[in-house]
Amino acid sequence: MKKTIRKTKKESSPADNRTAEKPQRLQRILAAAGVDSRRKCETLILDGAVTVNGKVIDTLPAFADPDKDDIRVHSNRIGYPQKRYFLLNKPKNVICTNVDPQGRKRAIELIDCTERIFCVGRLDAETTGAILLTNDSELTNRLTHPRYKVPKTYEVKLRGRIDSPDIEKLKKGVWLAEGKTARSSIKVIRRTHVETILQVVISQGLNRQVRRIFARIGYKVKSLKRLKIGDLSIKGIPIGSYREITEKQIKRCFGSCIK
Repeated sequence: MKKTIRKTKKESSPADNRTAEKPQRLQRILAAAGVDSRRKCETLILDGAVTVNGKVIDTLPAFADPDKDDIRVHSNRIGYPQKRYFLLNKPKNVICTNVDPQGRKRAIELIDCTERIFCVGRLDAETTGAILLTNDSELTNRLTHPRYKVPKTYEVKLRGRIDSPDIEKLKKGVWLAEGKTARSSIKVIRRTHVETILQVVISQGLNRQVRRIFARIGYKVKSLKRLKIGDLSIKGIPIGSYREITEKQIKRCFGSCIK
């Protein structure tokens, strides 16, 4: 019978050491060590694959101190790989998931890295440009959380000429299924009767948000490229290539998210 996650505060475990200096949720510790995603780490715990100081932990919530406790998965003590960060200029028809049943090209395959890495958020297959890849699960959780409102800058090419009143509508927000979108910044780069090129900055992360807001007011997006994530820009990075970002640069760009 499949186990269910129990979340009552009365529940305890050998790893529930709340008096330790740095108690953390066990699945968070495992994910930070590169074992797997947080959700899959929860499954490992519930399946009895995790021990803390020699005792099997198979209930949640569970806590441990990564600096003091002996934490093992399938009897193997976890380690903490060096944190790695890569800014990729994603080509078209490359996907941002680590597993794809259809066998399409994945963004992680374009990065020369021996550690297990994953994309911070997603770009759809048709969208090109900036995507951050890392093995830092905590930074990923923070950068994708709506609370931090990390700005993302896009170049949008539209079919035809967009009217100024419609641009103002988009700036103020439009209604989608999830509700009204937040205010955005829009700058006209070029506008003719055949094509319009805009620079759009949003701080939300709704699924296919940029394409959907233009479709909502009747415009077809011809191409979409993300230029920047926060202050991280793909300028100088050829399509399909990447550059490694140092931890110092990450802290400088996203300091408010990782304090």
